[in-house]
Amino acid sequence: MRITLVEDNISLAKGITYRLEDAGHAVDALHDGAQAQEFLRDDGADLVILDINLPGIDGLTLLTEMRRRGDARPVILLTARAQTDDRVQGLDAGADDYLIKPFEMAELEARVRALLRRRTVPQQQFRSIGALQYDASARQLFANDTELALPRREVSVFEVLLLADGRVVSKHGVLDHVYGTGADIEETVVEVYVSRLRSRLRPHGVTIRTRRGLGYQMIADRAE
Repeated sequence: MRITLVEDNISLAKGITYRLEDAGHAVDALHDGAQAQEFLRDDGADLVILDINLPGIDGLTLLTEMRRRGDARPVILLTARAQTDDRVQGLDAGADDYLIKPFEMAELEARVRALLRRRTVPQQQFRSIGALQYDASARQLFANDTELALPRREVSVFEVLLLADGRVVSKHGVLDHVYGTGADIEETVVEVYVSRLRSRLRPHGVTIRTRRGLGYQMIADRAE
């Protein structure tokens, strides 16, 4: 899944990013409230992790603006404020969860998993293509009820191509989904993932086409 992290403590942000990426998520990390205000309007993440004490614009203001414009994505607030009144204020502003610093990374991961399971998007939880079924909540791919054990990065590539519904996805778009916006990763990495994934999917009636100069397109093979 795609996660937006807004945290001004650079070392903490890096630690959270590495932990979530290791769990297979794509993470966009921002460190300034004003920058996050613009980014959150159209970032398309599945979940937001938001520090309260930010330079520029504080996290509660950002959260209030999100809810005011109808943005219902789950939000985890991070803060050093441990008082009950502070927690109530955050939850009343629209937070789905509240984590007090310092915290264990394992606890943050567990809360992320819980919120992603609770997302109210049942139409996207299970999707089919060819002979495959994808459980978006668990990020698991099945063929005839048997799980295909794909590496996490390949699952992310499959996910972004599946969500495109047959449309072409650029290499840059694939990279953004797999690693997060602005990641310093060569586009040739995408070619390696796509090549491996293409071989795994072909026996199950799914083809990944390369559209030269444009990107990749995943489609179900037509029955003969």
